[in-house]
Amino acid sequence: MEFLDLPQLCSANGGVRLPGSKSISNRVLLLAALSEGVTEVRDLLASDDTERMLDALRALGLGVEHLGAESWRITGSGGRFPVKEAELFLGNAGTVFRPLTAALALSGGNYILKGVARMHERPIGDLVDGLRQLGADISYLANEGYPPLQLKPASIQPGGVVKVRGDVSSQFLTGLLMALPLTGEEVVVEVVGELISKPYIEITLATMARFGVVVERDGWQRFMIKAGSRYVSPGTIYVEGDASSASYFLALGAIGGGPVRVEGVGRDSIQGDVKFAEALAQMGALIAVGPNWMEAKAPEGGLVAVDLDCNHIPDAAMTLATAALFAKGTTTLRNIASWRVKETDRIAAMAIELRKLGAEVEEGADYIRVTPAVLHPAAIDTYDDHRMAMCFSLAAFGTPLRINDPKCVAKTFPDYFERFAAVTRAAPVIAIDGPSASGKGTVAARVAEALGFAYLDSGALYRLTALAAKQAGVYWADEAGVAGLAAVLDVEFSGNNIRLNGALVGDAIRTEEMSAGASRVAALPAVREALLFRQRAFNRLPGLVGDGRDMGSVIFPKAPLKVFLTASAEARAERRYKQLIEKGFSANLPDLLADLQQRDARDSQRSVAPLRQEADAKLLDTTHLTIDQAVNQVLEWAREASL
Repeated sequence: MEFLDLPQLCSANGGVRLPGSKSISNRVLLLAALSEGVTEVRDLLASDDTERMLDALRALGLGVEHLGAESWRITGSGGRFPVKEAELFLGNAGTVFRPLTAALALSGGNYILKGVARMHERPIGDLVDGLRQLGADISYLANEGYPPLQLKPASIQPGGVVKVRGDVSSQFLTGLLMALPLTGEEVVVEVVGELISKPYIEITLATMARFGVVVERDGWQRFMIKAGSRYVSPGTIYVEGDASSASYFLALGAIGGGPVRVEGVGRDSIQGDVKFAEALAQMGALIAVGPNWMEAKAPEGGLVAVDLDCNHIPDAAMTLATAALFAKGTTTLRNIASWRVKETDRIAAMAIELRKLGAEVEEGADYIRVTPAVLHPAAIDTYDDHRMAMCFSLAAFGTPLRINDPKCVAKTFPDYFERFAAVTRAAPVIAIDGPSASGKGTVAARVAEALGFAYLDSGALYRLTALAAKQAGVYWADEAGVAGLAAVLDVEFSGNNIRLNGALVGDAIRTEEMSAGASRVAALPAVREALLFRQRAFNRLPGLVGDGRDMGSVIFPKAPLKVFLTASAEARAERRYKQLIEKGFSANLPDLLADLQQRDARDSQRSVAPLRQEADAKLLDTTHLTIDQAVNQVLEWAREASL
């Protein structure tokens, strides 16, 4: 599985131009396809979901032309799809599957609609029941109430009244409303029970009006489409920025200092998720809003917990759950039952992953309650759900963490993590690499002490792994066995003390035997993988100085300061000789020199993370330098890098 490791963040500041709204993008594409005339769609979201809709429209015979960047030209069909028989794969895109089901069910063709396994677990029975009331011929191909579906030409019943539940997903009502003009008849839709996610219906009604169909309504319970209603292209239509995506950056500003400004949504937006800013303000965030922008800053005393009904912001409310990690008190988010039928069961998934970080979480059928705690590093699973990945990126303000399957953000925001990195600042790292006995450990520890940073001796982790393998009777060449030990290594660094399984082992890992063992196990790819995240988890505030042989190349490739510290083999052998003699160990200088030369060759030629000076690393040859001189040089470079 691919992953992305995030260091602990110290601040957020800057601006982001938002991608187009997913909800508006797919509504506009479908209505453009159902319209008479040609529509130019500008600022369309480029994502997996919109790709599924565009692919479906092409397969149905529509004219779909990419004009470059985020602009597309759709040649409408007047509600009559040219292709009357097709099998469509729609992935996990609910904003495609539900509306397209309704439109195709009323368009007089034979179609099969399928998706990924999770899409086949997302209910669609209420929409199908509503369409059947109009005369649609729809069959379930697997489980009753769930995709995949088979659609056959409908026998439209004139003067119909359609009843549809409103308490599962607003996409059912959206799909019905958008498809009803295809009947040519007057149709009334009555909502049974409370309608959830009302702001998304507002988006539907506003978008339909842009294409010439005005829906009359009585509150949120009764909607009426007039006979003879038809869609007409508005010519050119612009897609607003995605208000749900805005929530992550506004939360970054509220947690990380700010200000962080998002452009593309604001006071004039038709999206209900802009009200996320109001919820963030209730937590204490300082919010500013313009016609097409919003901005958030952190409050003087930090965020405070809220108890909030989130029915009006179901997607953006997920961001509040991770923002709650940085609020004083217990945050309760209510009326979020729709989370359970999204890309994953978001209430359950959110609870599992928040607990991994150390938070106390209570979940119910339609609520989640989050009490913050001291966060600790964890690998966050994302469940093929773009919002899980983006929400949990906020937790990096409390701890380093790993995001598994980060590319799932492509569903709505393909370059999210690049934008995220552009407006955040991570705890700084000074990566000091070099050959054995070059003095990098001593220099790194002294630099860390001078700056007040944490210190990571990566060599010690490999030495500890070699020692643990020896104690367990596992051969150093046994890659799987050693990697298994590395993954559960019980290590504690405290001042100058190093403990393995609770026992002091500082001297034991400094022997020549363990030094050779460390070099051997470090050449094993599975061992390096097992220790990768553990090393990155040291990257906490206020900063880190790490030394090793791949700090700047593999562990912290984006470190703002990289140093390659070296010395002649003769000088290093003499230093190692003096260290061993001072500790009461017997040593032979020629043997030490030969061993260092062999190790240099082995480390520089290994296939995994070979020892080398990175192109952006500063070379520091300490052959003729004292420790103080070497330390002062690194500190000078740190000042130049504003660390």
